[in-house]
Amino acid sequence: MVERKPRKDAARNREAVLSAADALFARSEGTDDVTMADIAAAAGVGKGTLFRAFGDRPGLLRALYETRLEPVREAVESGPPPLGPSTPPQQRVLALLDAVLCFKLDNRRLALALEDSGSGSPYQAEHYERWHGLLRTVLEQIPGLTDSDFTAHVLLAATRADLVEHLAGREGVPRDTMRAQLANFTTRALGSSPLQGSTAES
Repeated sequence: MVERKPRKDAARNREAVLSAADALFARSEGTDDVTMADIAAAAGVGKGTLFRAFGDRPGLLRALYETRLEPVREAVESGPPPLGPSTPPQQRVLALLDAVLCFKLDNRRLALALEDSGSGSPYQAEHYERWHGLLRTVLEQIPGLTDSDFTAHVLLAATRADLVEHLAGREGVPRDTMRAQLANFTTRALGSSPLQGSTAES
């Protein structure tokens, strides 16, 4: 019992921090508006608790991102079509990219903050490598498609958080329009040479 109490306290503090960070980012106007001190105060914990639990601000952002992403990950790993592994590859590529776009639209501030944080390149982030690896694997299942690695990078570039923020925020492109544009772009990319004679399904 002596050892369990700190673990329970740590778990409770972690949940409080993630909940506070979630609420603060939802209300923030920019990616730099929310500080670790703000989150600590809102969660009712000391800043030291944040750093012990998450390491640094990017670590906290990644933890919150992963928490929100969990339902999508479960659907991708073991769910039914169109996200699940039994989906035909061309349909699944469309569904995966749509899921990424919708997730970033629903979590615009967090996604942008995460891509802006850390040592620079978002392409070295764990979550990006995971999506790229999954998409590349599905693309490799499409007959006649070559260079799946590069194609996965190009398709994911259309869902970058800064582009999503620019289109949804500054240009005011409606959600459904963005989803349709991405689906059309992906269909053209999968249906062009060297996929002659193959039709991507939407």
